[in-house]
Amino acid sequence: MPSQPLYLYGSGFPGGKSFNGAAFSIPSNGFDGNLGRNVLRGLGAWQIDFSLHREFRVSEGLSLQLRAEAFNIFNHPNFANPSDPEVPGRLTFAPGPGFGSATQTLANGLGPANVLGQLSSLFQIGGPRTMQFALRLRF
Repeated sequence: MPSQPLYLYGSGFPGGKSFNGAAFSIPSNGFDGNLGRNVLRGLGAWQIDFSLHREFRVSEGLSLQLRAEAFNIFNHPNFANPSDPEVPGRLTFAPGPGFGSATQTLANGLGPANVLGQLSSLFQIGGPRTMQFALRLRF
């Protein structure tokens, strides 16, 4: 519908934004819709990572490095683009209250689940706050 806004904003939506189902309609059989390509934008993403390290020289050819790293230190939620629950990454028009709202976090929505070689959601952008510590002996 031309008079309807494409987005709805508010604290009731994950990420504060949702696509407005009332702004869309299904075209008649045999006709294409008139919505342009890349008109809708998904949710933004940001996170702050932090790292500290200290190197201790044990002898001339031997050193010990202590490292601490934190990812998404403010634990800011980043939501994936709205998509169908059955087919992540694809959004089809289905009128109803859940249309156009994010249903998963960005870390879980970046790729299909259970794919060999895919990064864990802990290490993707948009994951929960994680910390790691390392001790490295260099010789």
